Amino acid sequence: MNPLPSLLRRFRLSRFTQGEKLNKESITLNHQRIFILPTRSGLGFIVLIIILLLIAFVYNNNLIYILAFLLASIFFVTIIHSFKSLAGLTIKKGKSNAVFAGESAPFTVHLENSGDDQRLSLQIKLTGENPIEAHLSASDTSHVILYAPTNKRGWYQCGTITVSSSFPLGLFRAWAPINFDYKTLIYPKPAELEIPFPDDSSISTGSGIPKKNQEDFFGLTRYQPGHSIRQIHWKSFAKGQGLHSKEYLSQQNSEIWLDFQYTPGRDTEERLSQLCRWLIDAEKSGLHYGLKMSGIKKIPASGAQHLQDCLEALALY
Repeated sequence: MNPLPSLLRRFRLSRFTQGEKLNKESITLNHQRIFILPTRSGLGFIVLIIILLLIAFVYNNNLIYILAFLLASIFFVTIIHSFKSLAGLTIKKGKSNAVFAGESAPFTVHLENSGDDQRLSLQIKLTGENPIEAHLSASDTSHVILYAPTNKRGWYQCGTITVSSSFPLGLFRAWAPINFDYKTLIYPKPAELEIPFPDDSSISTGSGIPKKNQEDFFGLTRYQPGHSIRQIHWKSFAKGQGLHSKEYLSQQNSEIWLDFQYTPGRDTEERLSQLCRWLIDAEKSGLHYGLKMSGIKKIPASGAQHLQDCLEALALY
């Protein structure tokens, strides 16, 4: 068997920065996953030792020799302690909740210390984000939530999680890049422009006639002379969107169909964004709402689970 391919994989540069793709739910760090390099302070420490050795050689000073070798021994012993700060630590992926595009996606990571030693000054982070510091006592567990920025809908892959430590003296940095199969769903960003629900042709009640009252918010309509001042939607007026009045719809047995085909928008993403806004508003208004898209039909209902199902359909469309 040719060992060369295995060696090439072992020293692949991406392995030091991105880690290896894992299909496991957890991983225990060992010598194959922990990497160690001197920090800037460590490099300065090396220079100091070299200078002391040169001075001791030039002046034949035994005391400086002793000092140089003492510092060198501390330097090499620190390597072992830096490795032990991560060795045996178990990293488990947790759960991640769906968010809307533009929000930060949370990824929960569990750290388990099954050893008898403390784990001090641990740092855990996602690529490109600021690290979070954690401390673990003996046989302790800690939970860390890492946040990643999002900008578009669909599945979002967590990326590389890096656990590192410069314990005890800051001369070395030990790190372990971990690449779980860890993702979360990103919903479309709700439209900021408040557009009224589709017209009455898509709304029905038990008798087939829309019922409006002053109790349940339905949507916005163009202001007409004679409308009550109390019904004016001043927020949209302040945004320069014109003068609108609030409309109200009876909650009893009311339902509404939201159809992608008839949703306003210049492209698919704008339509999905508007549908997302309508879904949220319909749920807040207590309406029974259904969703129609190409190959997708959600029967009118309400509740947190129905809203989640509809938002997932938008995210994966």
